[in-house]
Amino acid sequence: MMRVAIYCGSREGNNPIYIQKAVELGKILADNGIGIVYGGANNGVMGAVADAALAHGGEVIGVTPAFEEWNEVTHLGLTELHYVQTMHERKALMIQLSDVFVALPGGAGTMDEFFDVFTLTQIGQQQKPVCLYNVNHFYDPLRLHFDRMVEEGFMPEEHLELLHMLEQPKDVLTVVEKATHSL
Repeated sequence: MMRVAIYCGSREGNNPIYIQKAVELGKILADNGIGIVYGGANNGVMGAVADAALAHGGEVIGVTPAFEEWNEVTHLGLTELHYVQTMHERKALMIQLSDVFVALPGGAGTMDEFFDVFTLTQIGQQQKPVCLYNVNHFYDPLRLHFDRMVEEGFMPEEHLELLHMLEQPKDVLTVVEKATHSL
């Protein structure tokens, strides 16, 4: 089974479109037999994508730190739940369990996870597709910044071409299909 790592916020954001698009993504992945690997929370965008996939019979694997303060937000109704000791272990296990990586809108943690896997891709340590799901134009400023990095000579153009920008939930299916054929 193909699995997509979902990096996203544990908060809902200020616009209901973030939850709406997370629900659509969870549903479309489940309906197409694609599993989800995510941070294991029951709240925010994270909870919405997980609950939508589960409601449609999808596989959802959570990877969560065994921090006492996180117990109340840990989703206990998942297909699998892995507890890890550190955030570094969390990122490594999510990478190991996933075939494609998609960052939905989120905060610093989402960016940390995205940049970690994108950097590994740039330096050739992993070859799985990395995507930004540009809900509500959330990642437009980041895309402009990447263009600036290329213009200023801090990133080669071919590294920027490693990044997939998704505009709709169904766009992830195209990326997953290409990843399936490259295995």
